[in-house]
Amino acid sequence: MRVLAISGSLRDASNSTALLRAVREEAPEGVEVLLWDGLKEIPPYDHDDDVVPAPAAAAAFRELVREVDAIFFATPEYNSSIPGALKNALDWGSRPLATSAFRNKPVAVISSSAGAFGGVWAAAELRKVLGAMGARVAEAELSVGHAHEKLDEHGRLVDDDVRQGLREALETLLAEISLVDVAA
Repeated sequence: MRVLAISGSLRDASNSTALLRAVREEAPEGVEVLLWDGLKEIPPYDHDDDVVPAPAAAAAFRELVREVDAIFFATPEYNSSIPGALKNALDWGSRPLATSAFRNKPVAVISSSAGAFGGVWAAAELRKVLGAMGARVAEAELSVGHAHEKLDEHGRLVDDDVRQGLREALETLLAEISLVDVAA
């Protein structure tokens, strides 16, 4: 089973990316968590450029989404919403809507922030966007406030409660994959 992990942050020392590395550590045997770092490469969405073949980075993103069993998102909160680069990639991935790579794809969303609320608004916005795209949004929720305090100086997660929350979110996503398999 393959789970694509997508961070909404472009920063090298991103808290969201650090959380996804911890998800990879918590994956049960038989589950491969692929940490994707191609967000910067996706060109700005322009319907005029959405032709066959699509720009290489956008086409590769769509294909990767098709190939995996599920997607686990970790997003920071920018101005009470999701980062523009992440939304842009989703715009590419959502087209064409009827046959998009995200159609019926199980997804989970977690969020983080330096503030106390952990990016709850960004998580809600991302769930809304993914649902509108036709993804199967799992009932996994984890918002990590003061995220930088939950990581050591090397960006490794040191908070056991957050680690447990990540395990539970991943378990919920994996259960959603099973539901898709049964329906297929």
